[in-house]
Amino acid sequence: MMPRKRKRLTPLNAVQSKPSFSPADTFGSPRAVLDGNSSPVTSKYFTEETKTSSRLGPDFFNQPCISLAKSFLGQILVHKLPDGRELRGRIVETEAYLGGEDEASHSKGGKQTARNAAMFMKPGTLYVYQIYGIYFCMNVSSQGEGAAVLLRSLEPLQGLDTMRQLRSAQRKGSARLLKDWQLCNGPSKLCQALGINKTFDQKDLTQDSAVWMEPGSEVPGEQAVVTAARIGVSYGGEWAQKPLRFYIGGNKCVSVRDKVVEKERAAAE
Repeated sequence: MMPRKRKRLTPLNAVQSKPSFSPADTFGSPRAVLDGNSSPVTSKYFTEETKTSSRLGPDFFNQPCISLAKSFLGQILVHKLPDGRELRGRIVETEAYLGGEDEASHSKGGKQTARNAAMFMKPGTLYVYQIYGIYFCMNVSSQGEGAAVLLRSLEPLQGLDTMRQLRSAQRKGSARLLKDWQLCNGPSKLCQALGINKTFDQKDLTQDSAVWMEPGSEVPGEQAVVTAARIGVSYGGEWAQKPLRFYIGGNKCVSVRDKVVEKERAAAE
């Protein structure tokens, strides 16, 4: 039986900085324009909002794992904070984990546990797990029993000051100011920067009000995507060398470039 998705609130350490934008500014100021008789002639409540929210739906996520991992590149990940601010980043690096046959996957052998239950849920479900007892990694389920895509790196787009504060809160004792490209250039770093933790596990990206994905305006073509081996999965035997990591070539926010693969690609062109 498929585990029921748990609905949880999204606790987040309070960030002391002022919002980077006002919700009222997003949809227009809630004031009325008065004529000589002091009667309202226009109101935001009778005009169409200029900004519409769009998100990637079930059909997008319902893809085989490798296809979804590539399709994520260039798409926008959004986390809406409790105070209304939105943190946005463009996905620039992913890894595919194929389920039962994949010796590097948490679901290898088709084993389902309380920890990896989200990997067996419908495509578009978040699988968030903890490493080293401190950091979090964020994955999205795909087609295939126990298959999911790890989000490795983002290019920060909106809410960078807040991201920097959230990262700094996790980097105790370090006074070094992070550059923009360093905010989300790794799976745990992007979770820190966006305030993603275990409470996001099993959330549905197609329906959740706090976290979702939006279509990106700069989706890379096939020629711009570098395919390389995954990182940190040496325990996976021959699967550690499978070309299941994908990233946008030339993007500074990628966590680790595979210079050998890039050189071979350049020579073949």
